[in-house]
Amino acid sequence: MKFLTLQNIRRLYSVFFIFLFLFLAGITDFRNMKGYEVSLFLELDPLIAISSFLSGWTLYKGLALSLIIISTTLVFGRYFCSWVCPMGIINQWISHVLNRHRPVDDYRLNAYRPVYRFKYYLLTLFLVLAAFGALQVGLFDPIAFITRSFSISFLPGVYYSGTQLYLKQPLFYGGVLISLIFVAVLFANRFIPRFWCRVLCPLGALLGLLSGVSVLRIRRDVEKCTDCQKCLRYCHGGCAPHEELRVSECHLCMNCIEDCPEEAIHYGLARENSSIHSPVDVHRRRLIETAVAGIVLFPMMKSVVNADSAPAHSVIRPPGSIGEKDFLKRCIKCGECMRVCPTNVIQPGLLESGFEGLWSPVLMNKIGYCEYNCVLCSQVCPTGAILPLSIEKKTGRPPFQKPVRIGTAFYDRGRCLPWAMHTECIVCEEVCPTSPKAIWFKTEEVTLRTGSTKKLKLPYMDPKLCVGCGICENKCPVHDRPAVRVTSIGETRSQTNQMILSS
Repeated sequence: MKFLTLQNIRRLYSVFFIFLFLFLAGITDFRNMKGYEVSLFLELDPLIAISSFLSGWTLYKGLALSLIIISTTLVFGRYFCSWVCPMGIINQWISHVLNRHRPVDDYRLNAYRPVYRFKYYLLTLFLVLAAFGALQVGLFDPIAFITRSFSISFLPGVYYSGTQLYLKQPLFYGGVLISLIFVAVLFANRFIPRFWCRVLCPLGALLGLLSGVSVLRIRRDVEKCTDCQKCLRYCHGGCAPHEELRVSECHLCMNCIEDCPEEAIHYGLARENSSIHSPVDVHRRRLIETAVAGIVLFPMMKSVVNADSAPAHSVIRPPGSIGEKDFLKRCIKCGECMRVCPTNVIQPGLLESGFEGLWSPVLMNKIGYCEYNCVLCSQVCPTGAILPLSIEKKTGRPPFQKPVRIGTAFYDRGRCLPWAMHTECIVCEEVCPTSPKAIWFKTEEVTLRTGSTKKLKLPYMDPKLCVGCGICENKCPVHDRPAVRVTSIGETRSQTNQMILSS
């Protein structure tokens, strides 16, 4: 029995890439990230690159790596799904575990089903939305999906469960929902093996279309074939290798080559007796209906909360973020910035900025604050929604004249201890990181209820010095609703979201 078969080589590659993904996910951490290309899998993703280009008409530099996957797919076929993709590899392993002892015919489980067309309609929907400026592909793109699931739900629980007890447990709003969705997708493999890859994956649909013109592919010798259908038993894609092979569904798992007792199947160029291949199984009418649905859905998504409307002022984006409209055109909700944030202030948003902002990063100062000398979130964004920052640029040190502002803090004097209750408190001024401090005190003599007087330090905010880091809000002893709160007004990235200040 040969060890270096194509099947075993594929298995070695899949193990290597799943461990590479877990390694990069594990070091996407403020203590461990030391120049590693932690966004490698996201940058290799052709669907993210194409949709980002359609949405903003720019291709961010890192996404050029996706050309490697596109070009090799045109030559070798849809190898990415079974050889490289962490989502595909995990789904294959889970499928094997869930169906190993089921009293169900493997041939029936892996037979081609019409429901496999659905991923092509999803791909059409997301590309149409992207062309109109709504980048929602991150909701279903497999690399963004698994990165978000690991960053927000899986790794915070596993990574800190036993080895890092001295650190604060990360908390993410919406983490339970994201976990449940991830578990549901994995459990669906009980009913259809590789459910995500066969039914839902828009990246798989894109690669399937590209593989339709690939030079090398699985081929069957019709004269040698006895129609035993053993090639179908462990087929990853359900691509009907015993019939007219559906190239767009073939994951190149190479199982059929090893399982064929007649050696009728090979991978390579066409031979004299090679069988013909089936085209992509989609209905043109359904594609048109899906495209129309995307056109209709676009204004509905925009009408929920416009990026310039009043509620959006409570949405604080990470430092280095581009303007809100362009930000939503580039952000794929991958969760990399949330994972790397040392204070856990970056959270997956819900509907604060409309449906198109679902799971996009927002700062919640009740959980954390933006560390003054930290720019990690700007170093991991794969699409340029958050542009790279240096500490000098963020803090306004030479040669830069002004710091990057993400908002402005305001006092609620009705809740502030010195203002409302004549109680001494200097917490906000002590933690303010700017120099000179944006929070300053004015000593005044106040009259107490008893009629006596006392000198008290009353806090004031200098909006010209405040950068909106939110540490004052986070550390305020009035915990339920802090007496000092930050909004996005005054942020550097917007020319309209500003206060009118007298000179």
